[in-house]
Amino acid sequence: MLAVERRQEIFELLQSFGSVTVSDLALRFSVSEETIRRDLSRMERKGLLQKTYGGAFLDTGMHREIPVTVRQHAAIEGKSVIGCLAADLIHNGDTIFLDASTTAVHIAENILEKSNLVVITNALPVAETLARAEHIKVICAGGTLRPKALSLVGKAAEGSIASFFADKAFICCDGVHLHHGVTDSNEQEAEVRKQMMRQALSSILVCDASKFDRTSFAKLAELDAFDAVITDQQRPPEWVERFVQSEVEYICGSSEKRIPESTVV
Repeated sequence: MLAVERRQEIFELLQSFGSVTVSDLALRFSVSEETIRRDLSRMERKGLLQKTYGGAFLDTGMHREIPVTVRQHAAIEGKSVIGCLAADLIHNGDTIFLDASTTAVHIAENILEKSNLVVITNALPVAETLARAEHIKVICAGGTLRPKALSLVGKAAEGSIASFFADKAFICCDGVHLHHGVTDSNEQEAEVRKQMMRQALSSILVCDASKFDRTSFAKLAELDAFDAVITDQQRPPEWVERFVQSEVEYICGSSEKRIPESTVV
């Protein structure tokens, strides 16, 4: 089989299943994993897919629904940085909301040593991670299971969250755009996140660099609805200006982590 034919079949598999793994493709085409990685890199340069550790997924636009099993391998370094920075804002005795995002799992991993915390979440992976910490109380929102996301959504989940108040809500998203605001690919997840924001004293947007300048299907909030944004890479000047205008604290994983308070209007 010619390389171009193999890449065409890979693209057809992505259209059918949404994601692929390097190991499965190597077995399917009887080639080395390195050959498959080169194929995926070439296809990514053409904008046909997005690579992750061990595979790739198809970006399907505003309605992109990427399984959590794929998302957990995407932007791992960036999410790890965000997890550490978010944990710095969580103090012993806090009550917090963590949403159904792979970034929230990284936050959970970084607060295992804290004490007297209450964490309210609609994410099964977050609850599983925090189950290792006996001194953290975990409250799971009821609701309808979304198997691909391993999250609980719907009116029952929203109603459960509405029964509690928290110090901070850590909210992820699928897109952040200068003109369109903060958006999500799934309207049910967006509604759960909105409810978390309503019940929290402060809301913190946590998103890696890949989420910026993107727009998804469901509007979550305007940027100024958040008290802070945590990301892993420095944003261009137009974004820094927007953070200042919106009075949103900008926390970044670089050495220049924060905009000085004196620059906030």
